[in-house]
Amino acid sequence: MHELPQQLANGLALGAMYGLIAVGYTMVYGIVQLINFAHGEIFMVGGFGALTVSTALPDGTTLWLAVPLMILGGILVSVLVATAAERFAYRPLRTAPRLAPLITAIGLSIALQQLVWAFYPDAKKAKNFPQFPGDAFHLGSVTIQRADVFLFVAAPLCMLALGFFVGKTRSGRGMQATAQDPDTAKLMGVNTDRIIVLAFAIGAAFAAIAAVAYGLRTGQVDFRMGFIAGLKAFTAAVLGGIGNIYGAMLGGIVLGLAEALATAYVQDIPGLHQLGSGAWKDVWAFVLLIVVLLVRPQGLLGERVADRA
Repeated sequence: MHELPQQLANGLALGAMYGLIAVGYTMVYGIVQLINFAHGEIFMVGGFGALTVSTALPDGTTLWLAVPLMILGGILVSVLVATAAERFAYRPLRTAPRLAPLITAIGLSIALQQLVWAFYPDAKKAKNFPQFPGDAFHLGSVTIQRADVFLFVAAPLCMLALGFFVGKTRSGRGMQATAQDPDTAKLMGVNTDRIIVLAFAIGAAFAAIAAVAYGLRTGQVDFRMGFIAGLKAFTAAVLGGIGNIYGAMLGGIVLGLAEALATAYVQDIPGLHQLGSGAWKDVWAFVLLIVVLLVRPQGLLGERVADRA
């Protein structure tokens, strides 16, 4: 039990990262009913965009100055790729059967992964990513890495900003209207195409911030990193209630805690020693998803039709 506070801290940091990515899934689904399986690769290209900014900065630039610039670079790349995908890959299929955009999203995911692998310099192996200098912080028996502190600050700020935007701004109200009834929203003067692009852009920006956090935590980025991270973020969105932005973050936190606790404690259960290794943490994430869907198919918070955008 003396390890429990540490595992909770690890799970919260991991869950905050999943939650930031999951917001992109849930916003796009809430508005256009599309599961954007290429969102994991939007996360990935954001990480490489941030890395590009880092390598372009002059030698001697402190990481405290570099990180904001890396975030901006990552957001720029992710938003450009996401909005281009919406315009050229998804918009022409908006009235097509749902299977068509789903297959397109999977194809786009593979294409983005292979483009980075083929054209980014030396991307065939993991690329080193800057890390915060200095020792970790210690709160009693809990050790918190500096990258985790970044997550603990960034995730709540992003959610507060998004909540204010959706609830208090004209564009946010346009998102709510488009999510409820796009045809009626269009008749009321809402530019639904612009609203959909905005949803893709906001989700991509959150994914880029998560990618910077991922790089700072692990010390590297990889062209394959979007697949598992995206799949888990989608799981988090479903856990929280697909279409519910607060549910996406809650689902991410629950998923992160489940991974951390399962990895730490399942191995202590008689007969389950092998199932508690780090290699099984991905399995436990999907076991949790199955259990939640069996007990509460609409997710932990459910889909709030009034403001599911």
